[in-house]
Amino acid sequence: MSTVIEQPLEARLVASAPCMESVPATLRYDRGDPYAVSMAFPPPATLEGVEVSWAFSRELLTQGVEGPAGLGDVRVRPYGYDRTVVEFHAPEGIAVVHVRTSEVRRFLDRAQLLVPAGREYQYLDVDRNLSRLLDE
Repeated sequence: MSTVIEQPLEARLVASAPCMESVPATLRYDRGDPYAVSMAFPPPATLEGVEVSWAFSRELLTQGVEGPAGLGDVRVRPYGYDRTVVEFHAPEGIAVVHVRTSEVRRFLDRAQLLVPAGREYQYLDVDRNLSRLLDE
């Protein structure tokens, strides 16, 4: 069984202009980092022209599809019937995207099958992480 889940999705970039631009994005979950998920945007979708990836907790994403969640760099909240808003806060500014809640739920269901919520600690490789930390 694969230890990594990736799910492409369409994100709508919210801007000050009246229409929202569609950009590709990928949600990713790796059993090797069981508490985290990431959302990546390919180079054409970013101002810098390089892939940008934001990592945040799986719990934040799970909570954010039900109600407002997050106080830091990443904030998630439901919007309307089948949309979830993800805000990315950085010193350069804020990026806001809308994604389909059904796609986020499908991703979270797949992650749940790979690593059940509450059992993430069983998938941590403490020895490897400690060794890496001591090498640095």
